[in-house]
Amino acid sequence: MRIAPDWLDRAGPQAVMAALMRDGHRAWFVGGCVRNALLGRADSDIDIATTARPHQTVAAAGRAGLKSVPTGADHGTITVVAGGEGYEVTTLRRDVETDGRHARVTFSWRIEEDAARRDFTMNALYAEADGRVVDPLEGLPDLRAGRVRFIGEAEERIAEDYLRILRFFRFTAWYGRQGPDATGLAACAALAEGLGRIAAERKGQEMRKLLAAPDPAPVVATMAQAGILAQVLPGAQAQALAPLIHLEDGLAPDPIRRLAVLGGTDPVAALRLSRAEARRLQLYRDALEAGHAPARIAQEHGIDRGRDLALIAAALTGQPLPPDLEPVLDHAAAARFPVTARDLMALGHQGAELGARLASLREAWIGSGFALDRAALLARAQD
Repeated sequence: MRIAPDWLDRAGPQAVMAALMRDGHRAWFVGGCVRNALLGRADSDIDIATTARPHQTVAAAGRAGLKSVPTGADHGTITVVAGGEGYEVTTLRRDVETDGRHARVTFSWRIEEDAARRDFTMNALYAEADGRVVDPLEGLPDLRAGRVRFIGEAEERIAEDYLRILRFFRFTAWYGRQGPDATGLAACAALAEGLGRIAAERKGQEMRKLLAAPDPAPVVATMAQAGILAQVLPGAQAQALAPLIHLEDGLAPDPIRRLAVLGGTDPVAALRLSRAEARRLQLYRDALEAGHAPARIAQEHGIDRGRDLALIAAALTGQPLPPDLEPVLDHAAAARFPVTARDLMALGHQGAELGARLASLREAWIGSGFALDRAALLARAQD
């Protein structure tokens, strides 16, 4: 079997492969780029595995006129730049010692040993420079069946890196047409407490990718039932995610919008969200608590945020979306408050009283559906 994705014929990847093979080393494309090519999905990062040791990769790249960067030389990874793109080239490896978060590796000459240290059989797929697929652990049948299966003993793979629990659910959401593998699910449930040893940043990265799947609701529900969701996001509830995804109806997946319906005690800390993500999440929470209408949020923060609030509120309450939602949001986002502080100063308002009166007029304007005009508002200001 061969893969024939567009990237296979690009000058960059082939230049890196040629540089390694010209020096007598073997090299393969590996992992997600091969998996996605077999599925006909969009490209992922193009990674290369090789028998060359890191210093040999650097030497081979230099002789071919390619730049190399020792991004992870201690673990066997050199980034080789070709055609303006960087490609991670990693020496075949096998694990010597693991602690549930990191692994100490030694270099290997055997592709089977490199494959055996990976997480799932569908990720242990390799391809020669001409696209011929190499499948040392029989991952192809699992990929074709949509079965996310740990390599070897599931509990052993998880104990090597507990983040693999979340990767199991993330890959199941994206590729698992049969639902979670029973053996893998049981192992994840048994070792769920190990997630406490994983940094919040790493958990946040996985949860974002999981929630970006077309429909992660069934997988997240399974995570809740297995006690995984509580370990990752204490206090979260999965029930409203499926209604939200139904209501999204063609909208691009948005992990933060979806996270908003999961809730949780402190998702910002639990997943180490960015400041921008934290502000968005807080905006939705504050608006829900205050009972603000989506139109108000659209006027103050834009149509997308107003639509998000409407979707989140409908999913949480089980109510349908208003049939006129989009026109209402459009009108609200385009509306401009017609009164300024200078207008009120001309009427004799000043100091703290001016600010309070301006805020009061703005509330009245919003409450009118943005219908009150400048004259009506100024008349109120004189009362």
